[in-house]
Amino acid sequence: MWTRNFTLYFGARTISLLGDAMMPVASALAIGKVYGIAGVGYVLALWTASAVLVMLFGGVVADRIGARRLMIGADVVRVVTQGAVAVAFLDGTPPYALLLVTAVLSGAAAGMFEPGVNGMVPLVAADPQRANATLKLAEAVTQLAGPALAGVLVVAGGPVFVYTADAATFLVSGVCLLLIRVAVPRPEPSDVLSDLRRGWEEFKARSWMWSVILVWVFWGVLVVGPYVPLSSQVIGADYGWVMAALGLGTVLGGLVAIRFRPRRPLAAGAVALSGYVAVPLTVALGLPLPLLMAGHLLGGCAWAFWSVMWSTSVQTRVAPDVLNRVNAYQVAGSVAGMAAGQALAGPVSTLVEPRAFLLGSALVAAGVVAALLLIRPVRRLGGEPRRAGDRPVPAGAPA
Repeated sequence: MWTRNFTLYFGARTISLLGDAMMPVASALAIGKVYGIAGVGYVLALWTASAVLVMLFGGVVADRIGARRLMIGADVVRVVTQGAVAVAFLDGTPPYALLLVTAVLSGAAAGMFEPGVNGMVPLVAADPQRANATLKLAEAVTQLAGPALAGVLVVAGGPVFVYTADAATFLVSGVCLLLIRVAVPRPEPSDVLSDLRRGWEEFKARSWMWSVILVWVFWGVLVVGPYVPLSSQVIGADYGWVMAALGLGTVLGGLVAIRFRPRRPLAAGAVALSGYVAVPLTVALGLPLPLLMAGHLLGGCAWAFWSVMWSTSVQTRVAPDVLNRVNAYQVAGSVAGMAAGQALAGPVSTLVEPRAFLLGSALVAAGVVAALLLIRPVRRLGGEPRRAGDRPVPAGAPA
């Protein structure tokens, strides 16, 4: 699996994910200190909303010019936006309008970047599940190190150092992606609307996919969307350590996903996802730090295993020439609810005590797991592609 292409892609994702893992803590502590819960929630919501709005077009462009090129361009944009925020924090209190504008621009860049993340895996690795699990391990390690590093940098040097480091991670990611050599399919000439329509038809034809996304809207609005703004305020100074425990749990989940290949991957992933209920529940109950970390350890393991099962199912059951577009639809649907949940955090915190809301989030998480297991196409989906045309492109294809 460790070909030159996969090694470079692994390096690009790892360094980029390290910067991403630092940002929730940095934003919660730096922006929250100046503009409060609502300030953090609106910045995160704008970032997510702009990503969703451009994501579908990102999938079209990625299928036309190749995911790698588009991802490099997105990295360049984020080097600029994160660098601008770092400079703005030099004065201590950056204008809130600047934070909103850079959130929109960096979110749009992320929306162009994200459809290619899954699409690149079959191009650089012959075994998608093993590659996804390995990448999930990298994500887990960065989630373990990133929050702790962000907390140290905020205390030692302030937000300037965190945002500068984040800009540097996107620069390194872009360079690694630039060095990858993969074949770019030559699509038939078509217009943007036709490309979007083709992606939608492919997405709609897979009932297991769109049914999961429908359920995932509730997950985004009521569970993961409000979680960062609310939990960071409830947990306080120990937030970085709790997020580090979540990252360690993701490591364990990734290791399990490397070895375990269930016959019904989405069903197994949904059962595992029940462990994520512990994440909002332990915060809602106000448990001491060791129990908070234990709950997030379990939740991270559950989330990682589900993520690998889902990503592998998408990559192995969608034809390579439309994979980026289908990815765009499923990712946009997944995160649309998250944007609403992030925006909801501020107003909700003035009406409902954050711990009470997080208790409701735990109940919703349990309901999502039950809904996934009740959907027959999700429960019965097998682990192998249904037709030869759905098989991933072999790794090591010539440039």
